[in-house]
Amino acid sequence: MKYIGNIPYPYIIDTLDTFYGINNKSDVEEYSSTQPSKKLKSMKKQNSQKRRLSILITTFWDYPHTGGLSNYISELSATLRSQGHYVDVISPRKFPSLKKEEMRNEIVPELEDFFSTRYGEVNQLILKNQRLLYIYEQMLKTVDLEKYDILHAQDLFTANILGKFNKSLQKPLFYTPHGMYTFNRLKFNIFDKGSVEEAYYLRMEQQAVSFASHIIILHDGFRPPLESIGAKQEHMTTVYTGIENKMYPKKHKAKDDKITIASIARLGPRKGHRDLLSALSTINHLDNVEVLIVGDGEMREELEEQKEKFHLDMVHFLGTRTDIPEILHETDIFVLATLNDSLPLSIIEAMHAQTAIISTECGGIPEIIKHNKTGIIIEPGDTETLARALSFFIANTKARARMAANAKRFANANLTNVKMVSFISNLYSQALAAFKVGEKI
Repeated sequence: MKYIGNIPYPYIIDTLDTFYGINNKSDVEEYSSTQPSKKLKSMKKQNSQKRRLSILITTFWDYPHTGGLSNYISELSATLRSQGHYVDVISPRKFPSLKKEEMRNEIVPELEDFFSTRYGEVNQLILKNQRLLYIYEQMLKTVDLEKYDILHAQDLFTANILGKFNKSLQKPLFYTPHGMYTFNRLKFNIFDKGSVEEAYYLRMEQQAVSFASHIIILHDGFRPPLESIGAKQEHMTTVYTGIENKMYPKKHKAKDDKITIASIARLGPRKGHRDLLSALSTINHLDNVEVLIVGDGEMREELEEQKEKFHLDMVHFLGTRTDIPEILHETDIFVLATLNDSLPLSIIEAMHAQTAIISTECGGIPEIIKHNKTGIIIEPGDTETLARALSFFIANTKARARMAANAKRFANANLTNVKMVSFISNLYSQALAAFKVGEKI
């Protein structure tokens, strides 16, 4: 059976064969990860020599764009460069559109023929992913990968692509997952349990873990799901996202000024805007409050209708904005009623802006927002408790000020770009030292 340019990868064919009940391995090239099992802990006590590094950061998503992943890459790459390192960021936007279209026209018919002949059907989601993998891989072949000391994938897909190249390169390959791809899509019914999509993407995630020399995770909440797909605890290091503090000092408000509540997030189903509006609708006496909804997305029309239904005249939809520091400068209470999240950048920005924060027990949020210390944490979807938390902060100026000050102190100590990159560059250096002496780190 013909397959083009080693796409689909042999381990993916093996996974699909198992799903479809096909026992025909003779036409599939044997494949296994040649990356050794690596641990950084054995190197931590050693003083690895600092030097300027050449680093490749890869992402399967458009960059730059609006969102936490893009901001993370920007902070990481800019801070590394400020410390004297050479950094390239490669995303699909780096590749010429015309060339991508030519490759799309070339690969799609061959993939369709492969899938339909071997499995009797073509899954469009898998077809699209394989097509994008092929294009990214072909474009990456035009890059001199030998010149980089460190490879750092920001998603499971480029971790798979770099893992394939790294069979011969044998360089430290870091992997930072920004979410658990398969688990989240099962949770929100994008994939069906037991479906071919689940089998396919789960294998991609498992292989990304297998390829990685070390996994840098954004918060400890990643540990259990990653361990369930093969990661070892000693192969993971938690490094909290840090930002350059561009926040303005908090504006001093007069006694009769309105209390400003802000929610900054994409207007999508999982960010909890419906819960926020529902909670506001149950609170009496909001005459001294204004609510700013910052962001845009597919739910905007629905949310605006919900606002009208509940007569929430104090709510204002601002759309996408580039003046977040200025908005947080005016904000008294920041709310992110998210239903599923990792470690939202907007919360870190609100902490640096010395704002009282209400959010949910999702992902790494409880690791930085300590209940009744640096903010208030509620269960996702609990609109009654959310309403009580809002009412408490609205009525208690001293509690707002105390938790906001605590949040800022925590952010200054733990959530800066310099702190983040210090941890990551140390991991890079440890990995290089271990590779140099041939140790399995």
